[in-house]
Amino acid sequence: MNTVLGLGFILFAGLLSAKLVKKIGFPAVTAYLLLGIIIGPSLLKVVPKAVLASSGLISNIVLGIIAFGIGQNFSRYQMRRIGRSVLWISVLEACGAWILVTAIFYLILRQPFYLSMLFGSIASATAPAATVMVIREYRAKGNFTDTLLGVVAIDDAWCLIIFAVSLAIAQAIYAYQVAPFFLLKVLGESLLSIGGAFVLGALSAFLLSVLYRFIHTPTELLILTMGLVFINIGIAIWLNLSVLLASMFLGTVLVNINRYSFKFFDSLKMIASPLFLLFFVLAGANLEVQVLGSIGMLGLFYLIFRVVGKMLGANLGARIAHASTSVRKYLSYALVPQAGVALGCALIAKNDFPEVGNIIFTTIVATTVIYELFGPLLTKYALRKAGDIIV
Repeated sequence: MNTVLGLGFILFAGLLSAKLVKKIGFPAVTAYLLLGIIIGPSLLKVVPKAVLASSGLISNIVLGIIAFGIGQNFSRYQMRRIGRSVLWISVLEACGAWILVTAIFYLILRQPFYLSMLFGSIASATAPAATVMVIREYRAKGNFTDTLLGVVAIDDAWCLIIFAVSLAIAQAIYAYQVAPFFLLKVLGESLLSIGGAFVLGALSAFLLSVLYRFIHTPTELLILTMGLVFINIGIAIWLNLSVLLASMFLGTVLVNINRYSFKFFDSLKMIASPLFLLFFVLAGANLEVQVLGSIGMLGLFYLIFRVVGKMLGANLGARIAHASTSVRKYLSYALVPQAGVALGCALIAKNDFPEVGNIIFTTIVATTVIYELFGPLLTKYALRKAGDIIV
């Protein structure tokens, strides 16, 4: 199968599999991952090698677009609207998963600290797509739903920041025997990297806003937006900055300086869907089925303690913010799904850590499938117990 035929087959098969899986109530991302696993080199070997080789390119583009969209949630209006409860809950549930998974992997599973930290940072992510899908399907409304939407909207932003710092520290530990002074130096360089990503994203946002005045048609707007997002991603790679953070800061600054910013985000929605499909199918195709047997306890502990960490963090955040009883009791059940950003971080870890990268990536893909199968059901349960839907 040649490259073009392979891409066409993936798009067609992805659409068909999503429609089939939707009939039993599961999200499209689950269908894409399972399809990728089936047609990938580990099983049917249908995906052309050239398409697999393009996984890095597609992942950078898709992760940049995802992070760009996440930035939209950080408008001044949005931050005032979501309130202190959402901020407390989102920060603590992300940090709860990060700290607990890191500690469990290091202290109980006896994994290297850099590997434990990578797993912990990826654990902080939550996939908003599955949660939003359930809310829309059952037309959920109420304070619980509003709080949940606020939390999942900004959760991945905390993950990007946590992962950027963890990745830099893990790289240093992986390469050297780190002394405390050197670790402080690495942490300082990580913060500088975050600052560099912010400056790059801000400059791209200002340029995009200035050039908007010369745009007259939706087609021109799409080309301009794609061009600046791609340039932002490319410069981030060139300068060794975080693609995820640079793209998120681009969206964040843009939404706060341009009153027509929604048009930029809307323009990417039509072309984003097939790219997302390719990204998730190729993520599944990159899974090495033969490695599944070796993740055993890693996968099991990750599955359990990521959820426990989020539950503890969300409950603590809700108590500090004096949130309602339903939010304290049930919100954490709706934070189980994990997909795009987690897979993206796992791909980065796979590329940066050749010796353990496959274990990280395979564990995250395998657990993502499980989370995406059961996550929507738990979200529905939480919404029903909170009284925001009647089923």
